[in-house]
Amino acid sequence: MQEFLSTYQPHILFALSVIAVVLILRISTHYVYRWLLKREQIRFPGESASSLNLARRILQALWLVLGVIALSFIFVDRDKDAVIVGHFKMVLYLGLLAVLTIVLAATVNMWFNKSIKRKILQLDDPTAYKFLRYVAVGAIYTTGILFGLLAFPSLRGVAQTALGGAGVIAIVIGIASQEALSNVIGGLFIISFKPFKLGDVVKISDDMTGTVVDITLRHTVLRNFDNKMIVIPNSIINKEKLINFQLGDPRCCERIEIGISYDSDIDLAKKIMREECENHPLIFDNRSVQAKADNLPIVKTAVMSLNDYSVTIRAWAWAKDFDDSFELRIDILESVKKRFDAEGIEIPFPYRTIVMKNQPESRASTREKDQES
Repeated sequence: MQEFLSTYQPHILFALSVIAVVLILRISTHYVYRWLLKREQIRFPGESASSLNLARRILQALWLVLGVIALSFIFVDRDKDAVIVGHFKMVLYLGLLAVLTIVLAATVNMWFNKSIKRKILQLDDPTAYKFLRYVAVGAIYTTGILFGLLAFPSLRGVAQTALGGAGVIAIVIGIASQEALSNVIGGLFIISFKPFKLGDVVKISDDMTGTVVDITLRHTVLRNFDNKMIVIPNSIINKEKLINFQLGDPRCCERIEIGISYDSDIDLAKKIMREECENHPLIFDNRSVQAKADNLPIVKTAVMSLNDYSVTIRAWAWAKDFDDSFELRIDILESVKKRFDAEGIEIPFPYRTIVMKNQPESRASTREKDQES
């Protein structure tokens, strides 16, 4: 036993040193993680620490892998030392690069989230910050991957070309499809020209109306009034003609149309619709100064069309914004219907007049004879 210890004493001491270093590094990583976690919670309260936890796990695994590689020096021939050292350096480089990339991306992401919350509290538009957050985090991860490729000799040329500057654009254009690239450019156009921003209510078609909740590099997300998310690629939304209910002047005019029968009193129906609109608490007085001086009504009513079985009357009711206009419309339709019922104004159903022509005498006499027989 003593001879074995004296023979392999250097190897045993080396192994014990490696194990001790690995344990120290794992314990140090744990305490550094807790310190960073407290610091990030102070700087960015309410943000998730999942990225820091991932970085901690990668470091813990990295120390174990490096320890195993270091212990392999004991069991291989000395002519293999250069190969082991190369593997050791590559694993160390990739591990530290991964941790650095994750921590940097997480820090940038939390900074943008904090800035977005501050913008919202200040009632400013956070759209640009939300979009740039995706750009910045994506650029950090892309750069980290390219630096990681430098560790592999066969891919080093590609990484060096890409990191050179113009090569990044060439690679992106080369590997990205036309549709994906058009979505990114569409997102940049949305951020630059701002046809809408986060929080705006937009209508793209009859079945696509909702509030803008997110704008990414690829798509724009709307939340419709059924609380369902509509994901629209930026390349498509840039081609569509859309209505932004909150771009510029938020005032909204509701054109409330109701049909009455031809036998009903048109003047009374117009009066009822005007009164119900003007008495609603959400009505907005959109009259000009001259119209107010002339004592014109707040709500204009008029006959719009003479249909097959009804007369269509329209009321122009203004509200301060889109949300109020929706509430105004549904309330007015209900109250006008009740007033019409009380005042004897009929909202007609389709009428059909059936004309029975007299049968020819020959047919009638034939049928009479058949009945007698």
